[in-house]
Amino acid sequence: MRKQVVFAGIIGLVAGLILMAVIGFYSLPGLMMLEDRSRYDDFDTTVEQFEQKVRDAGWSILTVHDMQETLRDHGHEVLSVKIFELCSARYSAEILELDDERIVAPLMPCRIAIYEKSNGNIYISRMDSELLARPFGGVIKDVMQVAAVEIEDVIQQMIE
Repeated sequence: MRKQVVFAGIIGLVAGLILMAVIGFYSLPGLMMLEDRSRYDDFDTTVEQFEQKVRDAGWSILTVHDMQETLRDHGHEVLSVKIFELCSARYSAEILELDDERIVAPLMPCRIAIYEKSNGNIYISRMDSELLARPFGGVIKDVMQVAAVEIEDVIQQMIE
């Protein structure tokens, strides 16, 4: 009888772990990506305000990908979408000057998207860099979390 109870307990534990892994896997995208509605009613104003606030915060805009234009050139029509590549030299240097930390270079520069949805509203999305940085630990975690907070402060000025 006791063996049956232990066996049932082990099966319950394994089933619980599998269920937790499945739920975690399907919840992860919702945790990793952040999306907020812009406080501005139109796309161009949102873009202009964002660019100004980023520069005011001391960050550089390295590149802006106009996905609507790019896709139009390839025969596709989509609503307005711009993806901004942002950089703060002081944070990038802290990570990229160290050999072992360069592994996160594909996550750099920081990317923020501004886009319009079919409901006519404008949204700002980004990865949750602060959450993403936690598993790395050390310098990567410290630098990415500080940078994430700084950019999030900019975005908070832009959203409802």
